Amino acid sequence: MNIVQFIVSMLLFFVLFFGISFLLNMILRSSWIMSVVYPVIVLFIVDDFPWTNYFSQPGTAFPDVFSHIANLKVVDIVILASGFAGTIVAGLVIKKLRKSGYQMF
Repeated sequence: MNIVQFIVSMLLFFVLFFGISFLLNMILRSSWIMSVVYPVIVLFIVDDFPWTNYFSQPGTAFPDVFSHIANLKVVDIVILASGFAGTIVAGLVIKKLRKSGYQMF
């Protein structure tokens, strides 16, 4: 992966999860809902098996996905962390807007 792809991927994950988190926070009126759900989304991004394995074979699914997470490259970790940063910034923006008096948020 070259540097341009890396920067675009970081920006894309940040903006994507900022937008999703902002909308969910606005609809559900909870500032940190997406920040709590984001680790589950990371599990679904990293794994390479059906999500039903988490319920039908949890003894093999969780160790397998955690080994995948442990084997991630630094570039992948930074990209996923930028998505998490997007969820945190969206929560902060929602809280700031609510303090400023915007009732729809």
